[in-house]
Amino acid sequence: MAKEYDVVILGGGTGGYVAAIRASQLGLKTAIVEKNKLGGTCLHAGCIPTKALLRSAEVYVQSKKALDFGIEVQGVALQFNRIQERKELVVNQLYKGVQHLMKKGKIDVYEGYGRILGPSIFSPMPGTISVEMTDGSENEMLIPNNVIIATGSRPRHLVGLKVDGEKVLTSDEFLTLKQLPKSVVIIGGGVIGVEWASMLIDFDVDVTVLEVGNRLIPTEDEAISEEMYKQLTKRGVNIHFNVQLDPSAIQVNEQVSIPLEDTTIEAQALLLSVGRVANTENIGIENTEIQVDNGSIVVNDNFQTKESHIYAIGDCIGGMQLAHVASHEGIRAVEHIAGEQSMPIDYANIARGVYSSPEVASVGLTEAQARQKGFKVKTATFPFKAIGKAIVYGESEGFVKIIADDLSNDLVGAHLIGPHATDLISEAALGLFLNASPWEVGQMVHLHPSLSEVIGEAALAIEGKAIHF
Repeated sequence: MAKEYDVVILGGGTGGYVAAIRASQLGLKTAIVEKNKLGGTCLHAGCIPTKALLRSAEVYVQSKKALDFGIEVQGVALQFNRIQERKELVVNQLYKGVQHLMKKGKIDVYEGYGRILGPSIFSPMPGTISVEMTDGSENEMLIPNNVIIATGSRPRHLVGLKVDGEKVLTSDEFLTLKQLPKSVVIIGGGVIGVEWASMLIDFDVDVTVLEVGNRLIPTEDEAISEEMYKQLTKRGVNIHFNVQLDPSAIQVNEQVSIPLEDTTIEAQALLLSVGRVANTENIGIENTEIQVDNGSIVVNDNFQTKESHIYAIGDCIGGMQLAHVASHEGIRAVEHIAGEQSMPIDYANIARGVYSSPEVASVGLTEAQARQKGFKVKTATFPFKAIGKAIVYGESEGFVKIIADDLSNDLVGAHLIGPHATDLISEAALGLFLNASPWEVGQMVHLHPSLSEVIGEAALAIEGKAIHF
């Protein structure tokens, strides 16, 4: 028997389940179709499990340095099985929380693979969802007034190189390892590659990074990339830039052997970190007028596809491919469905982070981007080593870089590399959101001692008024 809904969401990841909660709040009868587990990639194979592992790596390193703080710790040893167990506990706790939120919002959850049907006996318009149930029971037919596609993305593979889950892995397979390899080659020096390099070197794994470009995390400000290279190489990560790689030439036997122009690199495992691909195949798009460009679904400012009653959000539409972005896109899509007035998303004001050691966080334009856009740029940097709390904390490497427009004196970008950067960035993001000037940020009285003082000092440094440096 077909069931009718105001909104059916295809995909129960961060964007999908947040959209469902907002739809429920607005009184819309809502259902989610999810083929795996609620929470999607972020909760089960991305944000949360990797950050749990990174936290264990941080504690391990701190334990080895405990004597620096006057605490003698004997017999520090890495027990990777216990690390994996803790990761699963963290994920399961949050998974139960998402399930509770679905029940609280009276949101129907269908565990199965959903496909969009074209015009049929159920509806004259495309959009009916046929759900192939995971438990093998008869397909469910859902007839929604509106559909939100939130099918996310998956790790990109390289043509000519087979991912076997043992020697050649993506982040998905790496998260389930029961034992760490002694050596790893990471192909890709972007956000995910840097996070894994940082984690694995802290876990005493021999790490080599191969990057096709000329710097790490190329979407970040060049000064941040240079500092990250400095910090990772100091900790023992081997990094090669401008790598010309032939995936079909990689040999996978007892060791993974990767021939380069002037050398051959061998390791026990290879981690592919070359971006992500939108999940748009086999969901019935061909039964609609929805347009797909370079693998991503095309939407307007309200996240409507060419079929105006079918929306799409998150990684499947390309863009920033961040969990918090998908969540807000989902909220905006639902509010448009409900006829609510909401503020458009300004992607330039959205913070982004790299949860490595040191952490990186940024918002707004890099210096190069600001110059390309015609701003008369002025910049200032302020080091963490001049902040008392950073010295107390024992992590004083890194800095904050503030970018402003010299004509309007508006803040146009902020970039951090150092302790708790991903927590500190929200102040700069709020300043950008409120169109603040560095002077206004600098005039705010910051708690002392606190790491947040570095933001205020960097803002003051724009006008040469920094106090402690």
